[in-house]
Amino acid sequence: MREIVHRHLGKVVAGAALAVAGTAVMTGITLPGTAGADDTGGPGGGTLAAQQAGQGPGAVRPGVVEQAPAQGGKGTGRDPLTDDEIQRVAKIAVNQQMLTTGENVDGAHGPQRLSVDLADPEANELDDPNAPRRADVTFYDYKTDTLVTKTVNLETGKVEQTGTQHGVQPPLSRAENAEAARLLIADPLGAGLKADYKDATGRELTSPDQLLLNGAVYRATPGGQPAVLDKCGEHRCVRLFPKVKNGPWIDARWLVVDLSAHKVARLARQ
Repeated sequence: MREIVHRHLGKVVAGAALAVAGTAVMTGITLPGTAGADDTGGPGGGTLAAQQAGQGPGAVRPGVVEQAPAQGGKGTGRDPLTDDEIQRVAKIAVNQQMLTTGENVDGAHGPQRLSVDLADPEANELDDPNAPRRADVTFYDYKTDTLVTKTVNLETGKVEQTGTQHGVQPPLSRAENAEAARLLIADPLGAGLKADYKDATGRELTSPDQLLLNGAVYRATPGGQPAVLDKCGEHRCVRLFPKVKNGPWIDARWLVVDLSAHKVARLARQ
């Protein structure tokens, strides 16, 4: 099985080495040079899927809307969102319908939160020093492959706008990268990854939390990849760049995980 995936330890996957002609357009690639390559999703990233015991398909928990926390630390003007503001608007943005009908990357109730960012002011507020602060909260609903954006007014605590988009794939969160790694480790195509990890550490690779993970969104090009990946772009698909903690990068660039379909496939080498 070790020959299924080309093994290459100690190589930082970057630049032209990432390109696979005619197969994909990738966005959001960031490969840090030090330990800590774990997220491209910003403050909205969830906890590692490996730590979310009991949330996989078949172990779905009922969705419950939590009451928004009391107003805590507040920023002013264009200050970055405070931790209190992030926590508050993230809870305000999720309603009961989203929790009931939505699905996150693990298959549990409720959409996958991706990010919480300070929203741009309205056009007529650009010169207003007292313009209200707003936050854009983005979610991905794996049930319908829909990107949902809610704009919350930080002063009133009200959702002012809701937008939905299909075929839009923002950078991946920690939880999504971890779930992609979990699927890869469990799949026969992950044999090379596990073999490389054992060569580097002497230990078996059984969980995503043994790796530092970074990932890039993969989009399909007609005829440029196995048919199982043809929906990537409509589906949420990821190419992983795993790193041994305190060790080398592992070359897994030929493997793509379709998070929407829970499938792993290997790209043909050009």
